[in-house]
Amino acid sequence: MRCLRCSFESDLDQRLVTCPNCGGLLEIKLDPKVDFSFSSARGRGVWRYSPLIPGRYDKVVSLEEGNTPLIKTSTFGGNFLAKFEGANPTGSFKDRGMSVAVSNASNLGYRAVMAASTGNTAASAAAYAARAGMRSFIILPKGKIALGKLAQSVLYGAEVIEVEGNFDEGLEAVLNVHKTNGTVYPLNSFNPWRLEGQKTLAFEVVESVGVPDTVVVPVGNAGNIYAIWKGFVELTQVGLTERVPRMIGVQAEGASPIARAVLEGREIPEFTESPETIASAIRIGKPVNWPRAMRAIRESNGTAVVVTDEEILLAQTEMARREGLGVEPASAATLAGYVKLLKLGVVSKEELVVGVFTGHSLKDPDSMMRAGTRRFLVPPSEVLKLVEGELRVGR
Repeated sequence: MRCLRCSFESDLDQRLVTCPNCGGLLEIKLDPKVDFSFSSARGRGVWRYSPLIPGRYDKVVSLEEGNTPLIKTSTFGGNFLAKFEGANPTGSFKDRGMSVAVSNASNLGYRAVMAASTGNTAASAAAYAARAGMRSFIILPKGKIALGKLAQSVLYGAEVIEVEGNFDEGLEAVLNVHKTNGTVYPLNSFNPWRLEGQKTLAFEVVESVGVPDTVVVPVGNAGNIYAIWKGFVELTQVGLTERVPRMIGVQAEGASPIARAVLEGREIPEFTESPETIASAIRIGKPVNWPRAMRAIRESNGTAVVVTDEEILLAQTEMARREGLGVEPASAATLAGYVKLLKLGVVSKEELVVGVFTGHSLKDPDSMMRAGTRRFLVPPSEVLKLVEGELRVGR
């Protein structure tokens, strides 16, 4: 394990979440001598790749997460595959990391977990805590959580703490609890064990189609783009692949500190005090994982792109009506980003591009209703006449 801020190093220690020297982000290094091959792997989902997940887990807390569809699209002008993480048990990619992090907490003897959230982390943390028999404390910015995600947290029995502030302030509260109280295990993505689960998305992609040319990922708190890149890197380290794809991060215009830093060539982002976007899952102005994300982008020769809320909502509707795939706004940012990248010539139609669609459309019913459709109110006896008239007119 190595600190990305002060270069502190230690042997693998599952008790560590942040650097004990400076409080910085820790990176878990995989033993390159690990014995693993896709042909020898057993089972499916995240724990199919257990030899590549460092640590010892006498008890695994799992809901059969992972093994999500990789769907070929046909209407967006390129060789574009959609990795649909909405098929995970709670409807988002967070389940991959939560399985590993909660398993770690359980093996260490914790009985309570905590996370700040824009919604998906809360739902996932609550579900996996319930599975493990733990209490879960969820910190949410009051009035800024999509209904579907809040309802999930309530259903799974989370103890909901609403704060008058944004996600970044909630995360500061989690960090404070972590530093001052040793009995509650933090589940936000500054926790490196969570990222060990999220990196398995890269393993699934390679096992399905090999190494793509480019991977496009929506970026909020920025753990996912780093984790996926880390997964691709580790496959080269153990000799299963020879290259790493370009990593391209997508951020919404009103919450884009990392993307703007990348595009403007700055080493450190200028954070956003009051982030605003329809894509609540990436409405984060001070992403804690920015050093990890910017490293992943730069070391993969990748880049970033900024999209507007209008482009996001259009992409959400287009993905649903042209491909039959329902995704939440933060996921639709992936498609909006890909379309813009094609127009800018940053990616070509010949490239094999995997877009990561992080959450299901049912997470945010309000955004779905914004799409609009034709609706009619008629008595039952008039339905046949209406339909036949519409068919004659056509669309």
